[in-house]
Amino acid sequence: MRGFPDTDLVIARLADGQWGIVHRRQLLAAGVGPDAIDRRLRSGRLRRIHRGVYAVGHRHLRPEAYRLAAVLACGRGALLSHAAAAHHLGLRPSRATMIDVSIPYTTPRAHPGIRVHRRAALLPEECGEHDGVPVTTPARTLLDLAATFPRRTVERALDQAEMLELFDLATLERVVGAHPRRPGTPLLASLLREYTAGDALTRSALEDAFLALCDDHGIARPRINAIVCGLEVDFHWPRRRLVVEVDGWAYHRTRRAFERDRERDAVLAAGGIRVLRFTHRQVSREPALVAAALRRR
Repeated sequence: MRGFPDTDLVIARLADGQWGIVHRRQLLAAGVGPDAIDRRLRSGRLRRIHRGVYAVGHRHLRPEAYRLAAVLACGRGALLSHAAAAHHLGLRPSRATMIDVSIPYTTPRAHPGIRVHRRAALLPEECGEHDGVPVTTPARTLLDLAATFPRRTVERALDQAEMLELFDLATLERVVGAHPRRPGTPLLASLLREYTAGDALTRSALEDAFLALCDDHGIARPRINAIVCGLEVDFHWPRRRLVVEVDGWAYHRTRRAFERDRERDAVLAAGGIRVLRFTHRQVSREPALVAAALRRR
């Protein structure tokens, strides 16, 4: 009995880094014996979520815990994927009761509450981790969504991924190119062609499109290519202390471009200037949403 406090501490430390979830093999590797595990299951200090996967104590579990539990239940190499991955990454909300998990095995084992996918041809760079849960990368998740959801759903998820800056365009293009026969490839490739079409527009054409949007929605015209806080910005409303930047996808292909934009935003914020960023696609295809955002500011 004297060993119980130390054993409980080992279990607690494991669970604290895993949303309150532990796997039996992790406990055994940490020196917690089978008898000690079984005693805690009988007493309720461990609660079975899936076969070999336990919640520690009676704590309230967050959704991330159940996602991690599903991944752990499916064995080594398993990844949260498809709709469940999209929800976890913030690309698309899901109310599905089944949790999608991709595994490297040809014959998946059935698990209650888990939809298992055989992850054929998943490249190492398509495997990641987010909030402590092994998950397919945003680019691969979008490819999987394109195989099972309609065009508009995938389009919105792509917009959300762009807004969150979870990947650059070059990465998505590589994933599409690496899987020419995947079911989602034709749809995702088509969407990419639409997105990159806006990159061919000149700076003046982007400016004209944005000014036309302002006119159509009764928004006062801003100053164009003004100098604010030592930086040249696309559009500036001095009295509102508001700046808008409008870019095509070509400006967001790299991590360096992402960091440069954030450096500019920080300089403007330090000067008391608020910044909104819109893509060419948002300006041309969702003008009402852009106008609504401008009015809120």
